[in-house]
Amino acid sequence: MFTWLVWAVIVIGFPVLLDTRLELKRPDRALSWTPNETARNSQNGKIYLLDPFMNRQVSWDSEFYLSIATVGYDDPAISVVDIPGGERLSKNYAFFPMYPYTIRIVRFPLQIFGLTPIATSTLAGVLVSLVGAFFGMLALFDLARAELEESGAYRAVFYLLIFPTGFFLAQVYTEGLFIALAFGSLALARRKQLFWAALLAAFATWTRALGAVLIIPLALAWLDETGGWRNFRFSTQALLRGLLVLVPVLAYAVWYITLGVQHSLVEDHWFGRSFLDMERFSAGVQFAVEQIMDGGNPQMRAYYLLEFFGVGLAIVACLATLRRYPGVALFGLLGLAITITTGAPQSLIRYVLVVPSIYIFLSRLGRNTAFDRGWTVFSILLLGMQLMLFSVDMWVA
Repeated sequence: MFTWLVWAVIVIGFPVLLDTRLELKRPDRALSWTPNETARNSQNGKIYLLDPFMNRQVSWDSEFYLSIATVGYDDPAISVVDIPGGERLSKNYAFFPMYPYTIRIVRFPLQIFGLTPIATSTLAGVLVSLVGAFFGMLALFDLARAELEESGAYRAVFYLLIFPTGFFLAQVYTEGLFIALAFGSLALARRKQLFWAALLAAFATWTRALGAVLIIPLALAWLDETGGWRNFRFSTQALLRGLLVLVPVLAYAVWYITLGVQHSLVEDHWFGRSFLDMERFSAGVQFAVEQIMDGGNPQMRAYYLLEFFGVGLAIVACLATLRRYPGVALFGLLGLAITITTGAPQSLIRYVLVVPSIYIFLSRLGRNTAFDRGWTVFSILLLGMQLMLFSVDMWVA
């Protein structure tokens, strides 16, 4: 717990120190659209990103989570998307409900502090993320301890906290809550506690669509407890427990019936993302490779190199852990494949943050002292750079 607490204080306090020492030149040219969104006055009118309280912990998508938590999906303060056919939908519909609704619950007792509604939601959002990060750490520790013992499991947790996008676990973003639910589900499935694993998987699915992929580790855990493919033992109890495997898909179906259609429309027509959009994905990858090879825009080149590094590391880590952690690795591989093919490569270094195989794989390598020290320095330097950019509303992921 002490490690988590110190990390939280540093991640939240470091941007304050940065403000006293440097000022970044605007705009950010990491992507073709970022110059228009990162000028000095680009946040004007975005009331959820302007409240001074814990302002360095909110940026980009934080606006929508705070809006849903404070007012609801149809918040008039959030701009709308014009859908062909005359329909107009709030951009809030692009975001899943579990995280903002959890913020809404947590913010209720926090109103005693007399903060503004937005500040209260911000405080609640950061607390949800931090507590989620803590329980995600415990789950990852449990997953890694059987192979790596306590020292290696602790190292895996440390690598999670210092990952280049690990600071998202302390911001108004879904990552903290999601790893608590997803990593918790994986750890419980590995222990054959299918009911609780399925319950956390459902909540994870309502946090991010990636949660539905937890059906894979749940299914493998169920098969394992019933004797596996070759020695399958059928019984009424096995059948009933097998129904628990379907819980993530059922949770996804409930979400889709209630919010899924609006989500798909806003994602496609405003954010340019949809399920298995291979055309946008292929075009985006080609463009990214051209930018890396050309080097005319060094900011864009560095951005894409970091994105591809994250994906490459995740793939290698999942393959390296596939034999000992099949459910964990397949969750990472399939989830990554679905995530990165929703459109042009963007935010990939953040998406891979929730792939637990990365930290198990790195912890294996970290048995070597030279690698451990080298990775720690490299990762922390990238973490500081990314946190600095996020805290002043530059594009990170």
